[in-house]
Amino acid sequence: MAIALRKPKEIDALRAANQLVARAHALLAPMVKPGVTTRELEREAERFITSEGGRCSFKGLYHPPFPGAICTSVNEVIIHGTPNDTPLKEGDNVGIDIGVELDGWYGDAAVTLPVGGVSDEERCLIEASSATLYSVIEAIRPGMRIKEISRMLEEAITAAGFTPLLGYCGHGIGRSPHEEPSILNYVEGHPNQGPKVKEGMVFCLEPMLCRESGESRVLEDQWSVVSVDGLRGSHYEHTVAIIGSRAEILSLE
Repeated sequence: MAIALRKPKEIDALRAANQLVARAHALLAPMVKPGVTTRELEREAERFITSEGGRCSFKGLYHPPFPGAICTSVNEVIIHGTPNDTPLKEGDNVGIDIGVELDGWYGDAAVTLPVGGVSDEERCLIEASSATLYSVIEAIRPGMRIKEISRMLEEAITAAGFTPLLGYCGHGIGRSPHEEPSILNYVEGHPNQGPKVKEGMVFCLEPMLCRESGESRVLEDQWSVVSVDGLRGSHYEHTVAIIGSRAEILSLE
């Protein structure tokens, strides 16, 4: 399938959807405290997004249908965690991944947040996923290969002392929540092969960090993804558009 090249008006529509995602994240971040449940976070996100004319795009997606309005991934769950009624505890971390559909266009972004005070090791893990994302976005230029982005992601993750989660990736986004291209956080094959970054492309980058092993398994809920090492991970994501000579983040307020 060809990678869509979006016109300026289409990018404006995608920016609006992603701005709604950003505002939802801003609403939830102060709520992340000991004693709060991920179900409460989910309810507040859905209430807000619906009130703004949007729809939580993850709900019912794929098979088995995703059961939550947002993804909430606590501690060892790196991505695709399902909201529940277990209170968050001091020292936990929680990944919040929000997808929105607004007027037929999609937005998507994720953060990992500490719950109260966390260890230096935990903070380093969280900061590494964020720093990886922003450094790679800053380096993207039209004309480079998509696989070069994957190489930059992998190099940044391993330089920080972590390893990328295998089998999962960033993705294009537009009229559907997941489109071409797929953008791994590691290189498969030669980085100088495959499609090039072009003006008008819109895609999500989402570094997913593991401590020791990138091999994954899915828990009994059929959605929550953990590393086989059983250790905590971290996940950050932004939607970007290639405009002029750089990648502009659409999912920031």
